Amino acid sequence: MTDRVLEMFRELTETPGVPGFEEPVRAVLRRHLSPLGEILQDRLGSLVARKEGTRPQPRVMLAGHMDEIGFLVTRITDEGYLKFQTLGGWWSQVMLAQRVCVWTRQGPVLGVIGSKPPHLLEEEERKKPVDVKDMYIDVGASSREEAERFGIRPGDPAVPDSPFTVLHNPKLMVAKAWDNRFGCAVVVEVLRALQEEAHPNTVYGVCSVQEEVGLRGAQTASHLVQPDVGIALDTGIAGDTPGVKPDEAQAKLGKGPVILLYDATLIPHVRLRDLVVETAEAEGIPYQFDRVARGGTDAGRIHTFGVGVPSIVIGAPVRYIHSHNAVLHRDDFEATVRLVTAVIRRLDAATLERLVS
Repeated sequence: MTDRVLEMFRELTETPGVPGFEEPVRAVLRRHLSPLGEILQDRLGSLVARKEGTRPQPRVMLAGHMDEIGFLVTRITDEGYLKFQTLGGWWSQVMLAQRVCVWTRQGPVLGVIGSKPPHLLEEEERKKPVDVKDMYIDVGASSREEAERFGIRPGDPAVPDSPFTVLHNPKLMVAKAWDNRFGCAVVVEVLRALQEEAHPNTVYGVCSVQEEVGLRGAQTASHLVQPDVGIALDTGIAGDTPGVKPDEAQAKLGKGPVILLYDATLIPHVRLRDLVVETAEAEGIPYQFDRVARGGTDAGRIHTFGVGVPSIVIGAPVRYIHSHNAVLHRDDFEATVRLVTAVIRRLDAATLERLVS
């Protein structure tokens, strides 16, 4: 039997969609979400699926961002190499010698990120990470004119070239763009679960744009939704790899969804946080706490909309986040879907009043 969710993971993670160029992944998500609710879209391109329950309010906004980190071609050198701007947070040490696809008006062009060979560097230079400004993308062109014949021009996006792969342990899945096609997949599966049951609210499943460059889509989507409660669905940093200390990252793969206690853009609403914890314990769903001292999520924009929106971040730990190959545990995804669905069942008007009074 076909594993529907696994095929959705494959399609979502392999589809390109860097900030500002989310159209391909938006088309995939529109196809998955259209049977599950009324489809809306803001003018930046964030997609919203509106699922009515038994009451018009509270309006519950579930937000997973559809963009991924990538690159933007800024210049073609006379020799045919591509200089680029990073889109989102990249660590230079995970970039070199990696394959990327440049998405041109004529289709994808494969390339490799390169720099000056270490054999030619002085001793002290070899001890330092290569600066992004000294890198380039090699697409096999011998001149600017040849690169242009390939269809490449400044302003084209480039995306990591990384196939979705299930590891020997079938619970572990490797892909680019788990940050944050994970959250988009949770939105789809929560709305699917709600097709089978009543819920005392209206749910807006949002797949936002341009999160990686400043949480921009969450801001415009909040104006479209006008939420009463916000739940951002995003990935966190796994703390179960060698060298990572518990005070740096606590969450472990396979141990359940992560409830963020703090990030650089949000202190979660305390009563909403307590509701999530109480729900997890009542439902027998494992959960973990963590914090992210640097970086933020769409909740950073949602919670400041209007007069304020009780908001929280629920996610999953991921190894090797913001790289070509990140690792996610399927049990964490499924537990996140169960937890968020259970929380939505409890978010009626009386509960909202207790949260904000």
